[in-house]
Amino acid sequence: MLSRLVLVSASTLKNSGALGAGLVQASRSFNTSPQSLAPVPPLPETGGKVRHGIIPEELFQFLYPKTGVTGPYVLGTGLLLYLLSKEVYVINHETFAAACIAVVFIYGVKKFGPNVAAFADKLNEEKVAKAQEVKDLAMSSLAQAIEDEKKEQWRVEGRGMLFDAKRNNVNMLLEINSRERQHLVTSEVKKRLDYQIAMQSLHRRLEQEHLVNWVEKSVIGSITPQQEKESIAKCITDLKKLAQAKAAV
Repeated sequence: MLSRLVLVSASTLKNSGALGAGLVQASRSFNTSPQSLAPVPPLPETGGKVRHGIIPEELFQFLYPKTGVTGPYVLGTGLLLYLLSKEVYVINHETFAAACIAVVFIYGVKKFGPNVAAFADKLNEEKVAKAQEVKDLAMSSLAQAIEDEKKEQWRVEGRGMLFDAKRNNVNMLLEINSRERQHLVTSEVKKRLDYQIAMQSLHRRLEQEHLVNWVEKSVIGSITPQQEKESIAKCITDLKKLAQAKAAV
């Protein structure tokens, strides 16, 4: 029973977070030899086998090859008789009190030991479950942090493409502005050239009109009244001839 409680307490300290780690680290810090770096073997879940409540089974297994099956009992009986015969140990009232206490203790262990062990196991399982829950929560948070880090790395990888797209957009805007300015310059130059062409056409038309008017005035001025009468008479004659020709047809 006591060995079981010791093992339960040890496993509880082992699984109890920073306190157990601190105690283990403090216990290891006193030993500075290279053996302190060796891995610690896991603690057993249950205690070893015993006989008569307190005698380890390993003692019987150790004495069997040398003394046989009855060797441990003969050794224990002989040792007890030696202590009593040589009065190394004297039986008195304290012996009977110790025997009564041992009987009560053994009875309590046999009677209440399984219940206490089950209660200790239950406490140990609750602590282990709580530690496992904390571990799972930490693992989930770390896994989420890893996923977030991978996502950020993916975003950093895509940042180059984003900058290239923005750079292309800026270059396109600059090209559009350049073409708009070129179109504006072309339109202004075309307007000025059209204005010059229009001015030249206007000057040519005015010159032609002036020349036509001058020729008409000159021709009209050179015709005499007699010539005008003769031309009118000739026109009338031509019209009559045309009328007669049309009537004959």
